[in-house]
Amino acid sequence: MPFSFQALELAGMFLVETRNFPDGRGFFRESFEAKSFREAGLPDRFVQDNHSRSTRGVLRGLHYQLDPHAQGKLVAAVTGSIFDVGVDIRRGSPTFGRWRGFELSEDNCRLLYIPPGFAHGFCVLSETADVVYKVTGDYAPELDRGIAWDDPKLGIAWPVENPVLSRKDQTLPGLDEAEINYTWPG
Repeated sequence: MPFSFQALELAGMFLVETRNFPDGRGFFRESFEAKSFREAGLPDRFVQDNHSRSTRGVLRGLHYQLDPHAQGKLVAAVTGSIFDVGVDIRRGSPTFGRWRGFELSEDNCRLLYIPPGFAHGFCVLSETADVVYKVTGDYAPELDRGIAWDDPKLGIAWPVENPVLSRKDQTLPGLDEAEINYTWPG
């Protein structure tokens, strides 16, 4: 099987290990296969693929979309290395406000699935990184929201100091002030 799925303590979040099949020409890797994902209890349909390139020290996030256009994300670093984070923002969840982060890189071939009801962000650890992610819902700019990357209530242990942020990410509210319409369960 080309995938192994590790359910995390934040319900709905999964770390996915892929397998490389190298030979003298390079390698082959499956990064998604609907049947395997469906059998593991993850979404098997995505509506959009996104690709971003960033340089060392860039931090993007923490982003999410409100319901009814919440998005699950399947994230991979296809070049370089990132520290990828999901934060549970489902009100009433036993893990509300908790986060998990993992290094995703071209070398470790990991994917991280972050379900709807989570905020997502990442920072770049290598000189550059190409990040690709599939999403389960359509982009709805009017429902685009975020939470401050450095909110002390979250206490995320980002492995960068003085990250490079967009103007938008510099002004995001903390968790207590953020507009959130997710409830647990759901």
